[in-house]
Amino acid sequence: MSAIRAAVVALLLLAWTLLLLPVQWLAMRRPTAAGRKLRDAVPMLYHHGAARLMGLKIRVVGEPSPARPTLFVSNHVSWLDIVVLGALLKAAFIARSEIATWPGFGGLARLSRTVFIDRLRRRTADQRDVMAARLDDGDSLILFAEGTSSDGMRILPFKSAFLVLAEGTPLGRQLPVQPVAIAYFRLNGLPVGRRLMPIFAWVGGENLWPHLWNYLIRGAAEVAVRFHPPVTVDRFPSRKEMAAYCRDVIARSVGDVHAGRRAEVTGEAAPPAPAPPLAAD
Repeated sequence: MSAIRAAVVALLLLAWTLLLLPVQWLAMRRPTAAGRKLRDAVPMLYHHGAARLMGLKIRVVGEPSPARPTLFVSNHVSWLDIVVLGALLKAAFIARSEIATWPGFGGLARLSRTVFIDRLRRRTADQRDVMAARLDDGDSLILFAEGTSSDGMRILPFKSAFLVLAEGTPLGRQLPVQPVAIAYFRLNGLPVGRRLMPIFAWVGGENLWPHLWNYLIRGAAEVAVRFHPPVTVDRFPSRKEMAAYCRDVIARSVGDVHAGRRAEVTGEAAPPAPAPPLAAD
């Protein structure tokens, strides 16, 4: 029965995709305020619908930064993170360039206005300029600061290289950087630990399509997303300290979820995040 259900969900996801693809395609070709509003709204609608079809319940603590632009900095567990954050944020993802070549997903990423980056160091300056231009245009961006997906239980060190964006002043003001924690914590009502986490975590050279199918046959899941207060780079001695701070508050949230602390899941009596350090005078 689970395989039949998964097949039905897969067909519904395909139909949902085919329904919204032409709408987004047309919106991106309308250089008007209405066209821009539509192109920002369609990806959110698409990911929200995809999450519901896949039985993914998103529990949110905190509020996304309303400022545009904002750089959202998150941990990275799975391709599911795209669905989760895409359903919550009017923002474009920053992704590695090879994703643009993936069948199906590459096209969807382009229509979501994803910024593709090359891992080659010699391209860093050019790519930084592209991202800075998007911020100057008022577009918020989502950065998976680990640079790769993790096993879902621990947070890898954050790479500070692209946090150089935070040192700029798009639209003439300091860029808000908001740490966002993602933790998959329940599957069919059961707590997710190390044994069940591979159903969510997509690591190494694992093929995407079998991983997607393996998730779909499992049933309903819950994910906690915590938006920590935004910070700006002028509150830190350097962007490396900012990266370490973002990593620490996200790791704390993820750890709290897996330890079963309800505050991170429900928002009730949520413990305060540690305050960021002030830059030395």
